[in-house]
Amino acid sequence: MTPSPPDRLTRTALDQRIETAVGWSVEELRQHRDDGLLDASHAALADAHRDLVAAERDVTFHRVRLARLASSDLPVDQALFTRIDRTLDQLAQAAGLREAKQTTAAAALESIEADVPRQVPRQIPSQDVAALLAIAQGAKLHEHLVTHRLTVATPTRTRISYAQLQRLEANGLVERDISHPMQAGQPVTLTDAGRAVLTAPRRAGPPSAAPASPPPAVPSVSRPRR
Repeated sequence: MTPSPPDRLTRTALDQRIETAVGWSVEELRQHRDDGLLDASHAALADAHRDLVAAERDVTFHRVRLARLASSDLPVDQALFTRIDRTLDQLAQAAGLREAKQTTAAAALESIEADVPRQVPRQIPSQDVAALLAIAQGAKLHEHLVTHRLTVATPTRTRISYAQLQRLEANGLVERDISHPMQAGQPVTLTDAGRAVLTAPRRAGPPSAAPASPPPAVPSVSRPRR
């Protein structure tokens, strides 16, 4: 029995629409979902697409199995007919489940397609990107009981100063749950804008600088004639 292809090789009828709507490949959409960087609507789409891929794999498996039964050197007898009938039933059930999963994924996709196109997030400094990545994994703002010093604790122990946190908060990239006292730790989470910054394509290098002006031409000095 040939194993099913990995998810990244299994295409669905909605892949092109999904990639156009979200601006990422379906593989990137799944990775962002696993990293917890998606808002509710995009997370629902990623989950629905994952289920659709699994259903598509089942359809492919039963279809390949049916083709092998029909083209193999097995004796043509009642046992073969029984196996073919059973595989046909399994293929029909898999196709029905695939259609249901596709309907669910299409509904999740339509809600995103109906939204106003998001503005392209601006580029931010690399240290702020690192801070957002750390906050995405869970962060809390603590106030020391004695010194009253404010610190941000993250699972990765990435250093985030309070001033940097304030800047990210002022830019609308993170938010704090002020219902918790700072002595116990106020949870810090990404906003939709913060998630969009992390999931947007980033330039490979720093912004290109304007080309340098050519050095001034040095006038040539003609030698005196002898």
